[in-house]
Amino acid sequence: MESRAELVEYLAAGCKPESEWKLGTEHEKFGYTTDDLRPLPYAGERSIHAILSALAERYDWRPVLENGQPIALLDDTGASITLEPGGQLELSGALLDNIHQTCTEVNTHLRQVRSVSEPLNIAFLGMGFQPKWRREDMQWMPKARYKIMRRYMQQVGTLGQDMMSRTCTVQVNLDFSSEADMVRKFRTSLALQPVSTALFANSPFTDGAPNGFLSYRSRVWEDTDPDRTGMLPFVFDASMGFERYTDYMLDVPMYFVYRDGEYIYAAGQSFRDFLDGRLPALPGEKPTIKDWEDHLTTAFPEVRLKRYLEMRGADGGPWARLCALPALWAGLLYHQPALDAAWDIARDWSMEERLHLRNDVPRLGLRAEIRGRTVRDIALEVLELAAQGLSARARLNAAGDNEAGFLTPLLDVANTGVTPAERKLRWYHGKWGESVDPLFSECAY
Repeated sequence: MESRAELVEYLAAGCKPESEWKLGTEHEKFGYTTDDLRPLPYAGERSIHAILSALAERYDWRPVLENGQPIALLDDTGASITLEPGGQLELSGALLDNIHQTCTEVNTHLRQVRSVSEPLNIAFLGMGFQPKWRREDMQWMPKARYKIMRRYMQQVGTLGQDMMSRTCTVQVNLDFSSEADMVRKFRTSLALQPVSTALFANSPFTDGAPNGFLSYRSRVWEDTDPDRTGMLPFVFDASMGFERYTDYMLDVPMYFVYRDGEYIYAAGQSFRDFLDGRLPALPGEKPTIKDWEDHLTTAFPEVRLKRYLEMRGADGGPWARLCALPALWAGLLYHQPALDAAWDIARDWSMEERLHLRNDVPRLGLRAEIRGRTVRDIALEVLELAAQGLSARARLNAAGDNEAGFLTPLLDVANTGVTPAERKLRWYHGKWGESVDPLFSECAY
């Protein structure tokens, strides 16, 4: 690669006609041994290695090796199973046409994982933050990329290692048709991302006790690395487009360069210098497209642009909410009238107001306010728009149902005004006897 223009062109190549728009859903979960609830180590009889090996042996998954050890699985659909730094198991789903297919995919995955984990007395938990175990109790996975990130995280914030090892999310990746379409979707989803955070808030415990937040996962991102997180004020400027996002990414400090099967430490160095052949880690070399692809994955804003848009504001949770997340955003972003109406909700908010909302929601959830309106009120309006969008998409299952039914878990949250986190806090102070241990049985997949 020789020029900034090539980097811009890479992003612009993500534009697709509406007929080719797809959904890609990702979710993470915590593995643990059921007798003592401890996090899974990488190696051993009851481990991540054992789970990956059993999935590859029993189902149509191909292992990806690093230093001879499995660190991921691939299949023929384009889906993958990967490891997060603290052993969280992630399904990165295939690109699918509708949420009926997404739900089948998620269900199949969880069934496969259960079939290989139950004989080992292993289970998996859907939460936004590890509720019981301390940072030092987490088992770090043997991936060189994570070793570099862990080292660098200690220099730029106080909670980066917690983000890596103790958080889980559910995300959906969505397409755009043009630069203007990307900008409208980016602005709308970024402004409304706190609404998603509130609806999915599911991380009220840290180290076995309430932490004072409803989405502590969201709070963690506030003190991870300010150079690569947050609400990206420039997205709302008139200059926003593929070039502007490229410039943002050029200013995001690098983590590494991957060459010949090895990760080379380049933390804090500049991709701009790399483009000029002046990267200290690789003097005289210029980046490849793969280097740019890798670098794009090292920014963690609330919404992220690659050749698609990633919705990143939601805590991990149970099976039903894993399907609800893509339903919410597909309903809003894949139907033009719904998208326009959703943008109308937020278009007049100032950047200061958007930041205030983003910072209040982790603590207050649906009770947070902007311009005299609660997030609960906005959520009810947003969910109605999403339902209209999904009905208009008219993606039907065999029974003739459209995708709007997948919003039901979120409608329950918005109608009651009680987030998943608040429901668990009630149980903690009630039937759970101020213990988080029942989470691991009552909320397991």
